[in-house]
Amino acid sequence: MSLDIDRPEVLAEIRRVLDDYEQALMANDVAALNAWFWDDPRTTRYGIADRQWGMAELAAYRATVPPPTYTRVLQHPRITGFGRDMAVVQVEFVRSDTALHGFQSQTWVRFAEGWKIVAAHVSMTPFAE
Repeated sequence: MSLDIDRPEVLAEIRRVLDDYEQALMANDVAALNAWFWDDPRTTRYGIADRQWGMAELAAYRATVPPPTYTRVLQHPRITGFGRDMAVVQVEFVRSDTALHGFQSQTWVRFAEGWKIVAAHVSMTPFAE
């Protein structure tokens, strides 16, 4: 079976949506953030100290999150595309308000309405390279 891994156009599209997602995150654009996720009860997001199962829980959570008072820099993005319609993103990040090191994983799927995150995980931990 050929998985057609890392099509250049898919990697470029996912890099663009990752950058757009990051911009929405740092602007606390709740509508945009919610729109990046698959509107389905199976959507899962594990956060630093939270968990959302389904889009309803995720939207309710986002409504309570205040705008960030920190900056965030993405590092070492790793994007792997599987065919034309699925990709996995793993990226590290550094925040200006903590010495902890962040990690973010997202599974993106292309639907008729565009790319959506179907699963995400964010963590922060002490880390030395």
